Amino acid sequence: MIAKREHIPIAKPGIDEEMIGAIEEVLNSGILTQGPKVREFEEEFAEYIGVEYAVATNSGTSALHTALSSLGIRKGDEVITSTFSFISTASCVLMQGAKPVFCDIDPKTYNINPDETERKISDRTKAVIVVHLYGHPCDMRRVVEICEDYDLALIEDACQAHGAEYEGKKVGSFGEGCFSFYPTKNMTTGEGGMITTNNDKVAKMARMIRDHGQRGRYLHTTLGYNYRMTDIAAAIGLAQLKRLDWFNEQRIKNATYYNRKLNNERIQKPFIAENVKHVFHQCTIRVKERDRFLIHLKNNDIGYGVYYPTPIHKQPIFNEYNELTLPEAEHACKEVVSIPVHPALSKEKLEYVVEVVNAYE
Repeated sequence: MIAKREHIPIAKPGIDEEMIGAIEEVLNSGILTQGPKVREFEEEFAEYIGVEYAVATNSGTSALHTALSSLGIRKGDEVITSTFSFISTASCVLMQGAKPVFCDIDPKTYNINPDETERKISDRTKAVIVVHLYGHPCDMRRVVEICEDYDLALIEDACQAHGAEYEGKKVGSFGEGCFSFYPTKNMTTGEGGMITTNNDKVAKMARMIRDHGQRGRYLHTTLGYNYRMTDIAAAIGLAQLKRLDWFNEQRIKNATYYNRKLNNERIQKPFIAENVKHVFHQCTIRVKERDRFLIHLKNNDIGYGVYYPTPIHKQPIFNEYNELTLPEAEHACKEVVSIPVHPALSKEKLEYVVEVVNAYE
């Protein structure tokens, strides 16, 4: 019989007094939206990722949409992407009037299958959106080669991969990177997003699009939106960015502990490729008869997440794709479970999660 403990949540944002003080500073300044703090955050985030430019937005979804718009993706174009992700990876394509083309995944990393990506390129293909799912980078060597060979734009959905690396290079620096700062992410601004790029034209266009298409005050030269980040969010982001590497180290440490201690044959542990830095936005395991396992976790007060129970091509909004079969993603959707891996976990809580998971029969 396992002794029950206090509830262990699946996520817990790391907020401290420095961040609270930073918010107060902004409030006292009277400059609340897209001011000096946003510019400072953009500069520091660009330096961290290793790119020339960063453009802040109010969400990861608006970052993806703005990136596509800045690259000139329009009606009639096709954009290849993974079906195993959050809906905004593909809905941003619809927002531009373009057509998403869904690919299956590598069953070990859960990331887009590069070989299938290449097979699905057509005369109408203009871009590829890869997703560094759960914090594990895609096979960027292969993806970059494909995009270069076929002259395609490359967008990295790095919304779950702040600080992740492929062969020593941070994700978000291979193409146009898009990040989310939602509260559960490896770093947060409450709500917020960021586009990273080395393309001056993309950066300039993105800055206009996020601010109603303005080239100058009240001079609107392109279709734009209100995707601005607040200085309050940027102030939190600046404080979080200072701690991001530590946050990631703790996530990696916790996931390493799980991989070492979990010994239940019913559980498939996370895979980590040799040439990547996996930052474990989620520590995702696989288990058959998942519903029974989720009851086991719930009964023992352990938070969990199922990311994602339905592949995007099976969502009602994409009903024209519902007959499409992408078996690896569809199997994963039935088996994946994410367990707590956030930096606030104590050794005692990690030990308890291991005890509960190993006891599952």
